[in-house]
Amino acid sequence: MGTLTTSLSQDGSIRIIFSQSTSIVTEAQRIHRLSKTATAALGRALTATSIMASTLKNVTDSLTLQIKGDGPLGTILCVGEADGCVRGYVARPETELPLNAKGKFDVGGAVGAGQLYVIKDMGLNKPYVGVSNLISGEIAEDIAEYYAVSEQIPTVCALGVRVAETGECIGAGGFLLQLMPFADKGLIPKIEENISSLESISLMIAKGESVESILKKIYKDIAFDILDSCEAKYRCNCSKDKYAAALITLGEKELREMTEDNEPIEARCNFCDTKYIFSTEEMKELLEYAVRKNE
Repeated sequence: MGTLTTSLSQDGSIRIIFSQSTSIVTEAQRIHRLSKTATAALGRALTATSIMASTLKNVTDSLTLQIKGDGPLGTILCVGEADGCVRGYVARPETELPLNAKGKFDVGGAVGAGQLYVIKDMGLNKPYVGVSNLISGEIAEDIAEYYAVSEQIPTVCALGVRVAETGECIGAGGFLLQLMPFADKGLIPKIEENISSLESISLMIAKGESVESILKKIYKDIAFDILDSCEAKYRCNCSKDKYAAALITLGEKELREMTEDNEPIEARCNFCDTKYIFSTEEMKELLEYAVRKNE
């Protein structure tokens, strides 16, 4: 089980939300059969989405992170709930690239250039949609850029996924550090200096270092309190009923065409790979419902 930990400096000027997401990334690997590069990319995106969604106010709220780059990996799509639980997928999970010049997974090369979208569904008439350009494709820098451009919040984001030679995820996590509106902007260089002296997040997690210990290294001589810590996991909320409702929205004409062959219809969830089979009788019932709905 992953964890989400929210902390605040004692003067109220800095908030850090930290995610230990190894188990989340491991589950994504199992479901999607990810390459090492795809594990690093989707793992970072899932970690970021879990953190960002945890800032939503209502339990029914959700946040979608969509990264649309022109690289070989294709689109990355993640959805997070207010409790920090998350699900996601990548268009081409088999994509593998050589390590980059720094000897790390070439996530930037796999993602490419493009845009990052954040969609917040908060139960209003229309969801909030924010967009920013990808500046590196490495995801953490792109998240920080999104907050600077779309929400005008000074933000530092760090994300990491460590994958063993065997392909196993042995450490994943990250944090979102934000300055509160009244904070002294002079804190930014100090925080950046603290962060620059850190080992990689994924390495510290892989070594078994506690979240509190890592937070102490980030804050350094800045006093802070841990406000909340909760479990977070990879969770999909799909169901056959939801897919039936989606089929009905296709309309009478398309449903009629789908039933003409008298063959079962298969639907597969992109997030958890669950397969739903609709028998010919079930498809006819959906068609009848769609016809009645239009009368």
